[in-house]
Amino acid sequence: MSDDPRLIRLEERYAHLQRHSAEQDKVMLQLAEELAKLRKELAALRTQQAGGRDTGEAPDERPPHY
Repeated sequence: MSDDPRLIRLEERYAHLQRHSAEQDKVMLQLAEELAKLRKELAALRTQQAGGRDTGEAPDERPPHY
């Protein structure tokens, strides 16, 4: 049996696309995890900032005489 060169090229392209798709899935998962982490950090910072306002703490401002 002789393999058709066209079939071989198609199989090579398909294998490349499969590998590329797997790599993309891995990167998308990493990005989703990083996004979730950043959202949690942002929520914590917003809570911290809102908490500072409620306690009546003065923001770090220069006194009026400067």
